[in-house]
Amino acid sequence: MTTVIERDLAMDDGATLHVYDTGRGGLPLIWHHGTPNTGAPPAPLFAAAERLGVRWLAWDRPGYGGSSPRPDRPVSSAAGYAAAVADALDLERFAVMGHSGGGPHALACAALLPDRVLAAVAVASLAPYDAEGLDYTDGMCASGVAALLSAAAGRPAKEAHDAADGEEYDPEFTAADLTALDGEWGWFGSVVAAAAPSGRAPAIDDDLAYVRPWGFDPAEVSAPTLLLHGTADRIVPVAHSRWLAARIPHAELRVGEGDGHLSIVRGAVGALEWIATRAAG
Repeated sequence: MTTVIERDLAMDDGATLHVYDTGRGGLPLIWHHGTPNTGAPPAPLFAAAERLGVRWLAWDRPGYGGSSPRPDRPVSSAAGYAAAVADALDLERFAVMGHSGGGPHALACAALLPDRVLAAVAVASLAPYDAEGLDYTDGMCASGVAALLSAAAGRPAKEAHDAADGEEYDPEFTAADLTALDGEWGWFGSVVAAAAPSGRAPAIDDDLAYVRPWGFDPAEVSAPTLLLHGTADRIVPVAHSRWLAARIPHAELRVGEGDGHLSIVRGAVGALEWIATRAAG
């Protein structure tokens, strides 16, 4: 049975980063969580990770769970946190994997730490807001469009949007998503619930980071990269990963026909196997 060790890491600026570590396995893999979640690594993948010798590392992004807030943090800040966690554990190289809003953060590590990241996986990832040739919100659920467009208008507009008594957020989950949630991927509910006591502030910081300059160009990612995305995703449309696949030099795109934002994670065992193969090479 996989045991997750939790600890608080003191950062150089006095902030605290709440870190998760399964402590076993020869291949460190840093998990980047979505919005609004905490950073606990994905329990449905523990058995596959044990089989493949993968050691999960993760943390609560600033403001979530046990990590100190850092308003206006850029996506690129993930690389600094990854380096700090790896250094604290005496780990030189590692792979990265992110789901949804965690995808850009995983790609940040790969772009900005090229000598340390062995391979990267981004599942249902957003593309940059200023991605040339991409209609960013086309095919996105209405509440998601409103949330991100308010963020693009700046912090006051985003905070006002989130504080308003308006239409309830509707992610438009597909039938495949709901089936995944009824099974082992109901795990998502646990990390969403764990994030709830943190309030809306860290999720607001996430949305602001997604629509501002990321601090790197995905074209700078030199590590082997695997992108997974479902064709029925209404939270982050598949066009985002198609754009990333065309931009990242060594990217492979696996498209799940009929998969939504959550059901696509059922392909993550194959992604772990892909990471193990690339890391061994």
